[in-house]
Amino acid sequence: MSDSTLRPRRSVLYMPSSNERALEKAKTIPCDALILDLEDAVAPDAKEAARANAAAAAGSGEYGHREITIRCNGLDTPWGAEDIAAAATSGAAAVVIPKVNSHAELEEVERQLDAAGAPPEMTIWAMIETPTAILDIRSIAQHLRVSVLVMGTNDLIKELRTGTLPDRSPLIPHLATALVGAREADKVILD
Repeated sequence: MSDSTLRPRRSVLYMPSSNERALEKAKTIPCDALILDLEDAVAPDAKEAARANAAAAAGSGEYGHREITIRCNGLDTPWGAEDIAAAATSGAAAVVIPKVNSHAELEEVERQLDAAGAPPEMTIWAMIETPTAILDIRSIAQHLRVSVLVMGTNDLIKELRTGTLPDRSPLIPHLATALVGAREADKVILD
């Protein structure tokens, strides 16, 4: 990674794009990056409005130095393809894709980004939230358009059926595996 592509990501804040007050407040919160969420934080009947809000926010230029990303719904949902198309030309730095399980899924996301006119510098943040993703971490991390791996530990705990413990001990081997995959591919990883 060159110095020109390095960005601090010490704090990354999820913001529900259906909440206009939260989007406004995000302009003043000292964080390095924002994930404008269209997925879990947005009710089904608010998805379309949230998509428009996220695209407008990403293109507004009102968030200062913060890196702006848009967390799309999965491709297996009724909203995923439209989310990717809207994000592609929004001005966001990246799309955040939930529950990525394979390199092939990333190829489809990239194909949809390109078809929607995304600039070549728009990257993908792949969310690692399933045992399948952990087992395929090397190929996911090595996808050329992936710049960041995002650990989705709540979903991973649910999928592993381990329960939540304060020391996160059931997650440690899986977090370590993801970290090794990220480091091998020279990618950023967020937990």
